Amino acid sequence: MQLVGKNRLYAQKMRHAECQKQLSAWEAEIASAEWGSPSDLKLRYPTASILHGNQVVFNIKGNKYRLLTKISFKNAIVTVINFGTHSEYSKWKL
Repeated sequence: MQLVGKNRLYAQKMRHAECQKQLSAWEAEIASAEWGSPSDLKLRYPTASILHGNQVVFNIKGNKYRLLTKISFKNAIVTVINFGTHSEYSKWKL
C-alpha cells in the first residue's frame, strides 16, 4: 500500500512522543500490506473500525490514540486524515 500524508504522520510523532514507535511500526507495515478489501485489513487489524466512505480508524498504543485514514483498496492507497487521543477522536465529525 502507498501511504499518503507521511508529513502529517511525522508531525504527530513529534507531538506525541510516547507513541512514536507504534506509529513507525504501523507506517512500516502499511508499506508492505496488500489489502484488496476491508476483510483483508480486518484479518490483520481486527480492532480497526471501518466507517462509511472507506474511512478506517486504527487504535494506536492500546487504544489511547486513534488514527483516521481513508483507504482506496482498488488503488492500494492509504491516506492519513487525522490523529489524536481517544478523547479528541470523540469530537471529530466523521
